[in-house]
Amino acid sequence: MPERESIEVDVVIVGAGPAGLASAIKLKQLNAELNVVVLEKGSEVGAHIVSGAVMDPIGMDALLPNWRQEPDHPFKTPVQADHFLWLSKNSALRLPNSLMPKLMNNHGNYIVSLANVCRWLASKAEELGVDIYPGFAATELLFNEQGAVCGVATGDMGLDRSGTPSSQFERGMALFAKYVLLGEGARGSLSKQVIKHYDLSANADHAKFGLGIKELWEVAPEKHQAGLVQHSFGWPLDGSTGGGSFLYHLEDNLVAVGFVVHLNYKNPYLSPYEEFQRFKTHPKIKETFTGAKRISYGARAISEGGWQSVPKLSFPGGVLLGCAAGLVNVPRIKGSHNAILSGMLCAEHVAKAIALENYHGDLTALEQAWRQSAIGQDLKKVRNVKPLWSKLGTLAGVALGGLDMWTNELFGGSLFGTLKHGKSDAQSLEPASRHQVIDYPKPDGVLTFDRLSSVFMSNTNHAEEQPCHLKVMDMSLQKSSELGLYAGPSTRFCPAGVYEWVERESGTEYVVNAQNCIHCKTCDIKDPNQNITWVPPQGAEGPVYPNM
Repeated sequence: MPERESIEVDVVIVGAGPAGLASAIKLKQLNAELNVVVLEKGSEVGAHIVSGAVMDPIGMDALLPNWRQEPDHPFKTPVQADHFLWLSKNSALRLPNSLMPKLMNNHGNYIVSLANVCRWLASKAEELGVDIYPGFAATELLFNEQGAVCGVATGDMGLDRSGTPSSQFERGMALFAKYVLLGEGARGSLSKQVIKHYDLSANADHAKFGLGIKELWEVAPEKHQAGLVQHSFGWPLDGSTGGGSFLYHLEDNLVAVGFVVHLNYKNPYLSPYEEFQRFKTHPKIKETFTGAKRISYGARAISEGGWQSVPKLSFPGGVLLGCAAGLVNVPRIKGSHNAILSGMLCAEHVAKAIALENYHGDLTALEQAWRQSAIGQDLKKVRNVKPLWSKLGTLAGVALGGLDMWTNELFGGSLFGTLKHGKSDAQSLEPASRHQVIDYPKPDGVLTFDRLSSVFMSNTNHAEEQPCHLKVMDMSLQKSSELGLYAGPSTRFCPAGVYEWVERESGTEYVVNAQNCIHCKTCDIKDPNQNITWVPPQGAEGPVYPNM
């Protein structure tokens, strides 16, 4: 292959999410002369961003203190009401807000489209001179002779299915930098590599994840309550499976409805997508969607390990940002505020190192800095909620988790210390012989939908003539274990219908419909043998979320 063209810059940031863009803005605020480049694999900034989202403005207040005076800011809907529901199959019990610790209070927060927040942040970064390149997926880490990361390379374009250059072939670009900042979100491909390469999780607990699935609806005006935030747990999940829902009423009669399933579930017959569809049929939920129109769909893995699962943020030549490091507060269902704060904090350390001509260094002071910052204070208070829920089930786990948050808030400590998560999400899955098949109802096409029609609404597109970006490392293991022992859970845990076991005359064949992939990364996380690896496809491909 021909040599890559290359450029040299001061800082390369991978991912134009809230963490990466906040880092870019802060770097330019600290030193306007820095040459900062942001690479974004989506076709535009925000194309691959999907989140609830209710946003705590603490990060935005620190980054851009005068943002409220900006006429075009995307924070249109302040929270007006905050409801917590416990669902049984046919009823809903609203829990008193007085039982909730203060950190669970959403007043003062904003219901937003995080994709639109990122588009707005990108415009602010560009005003400061940041170069943002959408449509370019960073696929490779570059190392110098000392073993430090010294840059990244973007993916080659125009390869055929076998990986052979076609007539449309274009070699990727090498970007060399003094520091590389990885803000890829949960389970990013380069973040995963760098964590393994430098053993950044040596002193951390298992990384934990959830799968968040979201739809955006335009509802009838009489059903709309701008500023209403509603969370629930309980039905349709059983007591041993963690997860819950959200309904967020934005502006213009828009309602975001979503469902999160913790990926440490045990039953291989469970389908997070189908559980979400069932949830919408609850009497308390479906009334919102009478006469409504679904306008968008998306899904994404969510970091859920929290305080004890965060890897070392720094490595020789770079740092991890935001959800790539796992800085989500699980009970608050919020991570964007911590993503922004982490981007700023990392930018301060990187800018200082560059000013001292300390290039490609390991900025180890970040470890103590983030744990003593507002990020650490936020995560430490809730560190036992997820382990308690996982160990004790929903009823006892949520109750004790709430008590633990209160003791942390009132007394600054926990009765439990810091609990461990136990197993990885892949290890949590149990053989099919221990479980019963779950009979999910057929979609009605009005309130509930099949996966392929949902994928259509995500505007997902991948050129078929390219190497498959979902790498099944050992197909015989997939057949003997994933199918034989676990009854093919990938056909259910994928929210986009990517994986199928198909009967052929020659036998059972594993079919990977990579063109359906919406880049949620669930397969990379939940496959029981860790036999599937997600890597970026050609640049600009995947979903195109307009306002998720």
